[in-house]
Amino acid sequence: METADRVTGAVVRLHDVHLRRGVRVILDTIFLEVDRGDIVALMGASGSGKTTLLRAVAGLEAFDRGSIDIDGVRLDAGRPAPGTLRALRAKVGMVFQFHCLFEHLTAIENVGLAPVHVHRRSAADAHAASLDLLGQLGVAHRARALPRELSGGEAQRVAIARALAIDPPVLLMDEPTASLDPERRMELAVILKDLVRRGRTLIVATHDEDFAQTVASRVIRMRDGAVSGVSDKT
Repeated sequence: METADRVTGAVVRLHDVHLRRGVRVILDTIFLEVDRGDIVALMGASGSGKTTLLRAVAGLEAFDRGSIDIDGVRLDAGRPAPGTLRALRAKVGMVFQFHCLFEHLTAIENVGLAPVHVHRRSAADAHAASLDLLGQLGVAHRARALPRELSGGEAQRVAIARALAIDPPVLLMDEPTASLDPERRMELAVILKDLVRRGRTLIVATHDEDFAQTVASRVIRMRDGAVSGVSDKT
């Protein structure tokens, strides 16, 4: 495991990242830096590479060339070593498009899973911390609910709490507004801005132009696996 250069303010840095599946190029020579405290929106049509890029940053998708640095943890081409993945899990949390909550566990059990089984915190400590996270996100009253008993917005907040349970500096989100009505989208925007004020860095893949313009400090547009445009909001 190597340590990334932290001279600049970048907490995530992709250098010449390339991924091919057969003859198809999925990620094409990606150079990208995300500064600490940014909310970056990845935008583009389905198949443009947004989700694959998030999965590569999270260590869930091996790439063929280049490197990715996440707050001092470096991923190189190929499958990451177990030690690198363990270090990465403390740096990155991911909220999947369809939440991916464990259906047989309550909301609070979903949130406390990683702290207990990965970070070996006591059950009582994890329970208290999980309840606090759910409270910060406005769903403490749903702590005992199973995923099927939650609304789309509630499930989204529980999924965010689960991703934050290990206190990662970087949060990745894949299409977070897909199951939300306009009112819930704006509530989510408030939550994400508050996370940034608390010191998080967010990378969000989305088709939602209005949402991106509301929350993002920078919009990265992708096409055919490559970055096709970058716009900074002032």
